[in-house]
Amino acid sequence: MTISQAQTEVDQWIEKYGVRYFSELTNTALLMEEVGELARIMARKYGEQSFKKKEAGNKIGDEMADVLFVLICLANQTGVNLEEAFRYNLEKKTTRDAKRHLNNDKLKKNPS
Repeated sequence: MTISQAQTEVDQWIEKYGVRYFSELTNTALLMEEVGELARIMARKYGEQSFKKKEAGNKIGDEMADVLFVLICLANQTGVNLEEAFRYNLEKKTTRDAKRHLNNDKLKKNPS
């Protein structure tokens, strides 16, 4: 599925099941909430925190999909073509960072 196809599918889902988009402000708050849920799992799986007994284990993919869904909602609401925006962003990063990371001694060292 392309990013553009995902934007279309989310729009169709909202129309069929969601009644309407939440406001942009509500969706921004929901995006922060979803990122927080992903961060919680990441901190427990890869960081120093541990899961509580009743917490479900590995839902990283599901949480990432929640983040993507709400981000796509915001893109649809604000008229952003994420495929074009992402392509432009990669080109910008490639031009700006063409040698930056290759010459970064901190990245050449093994993390401990």
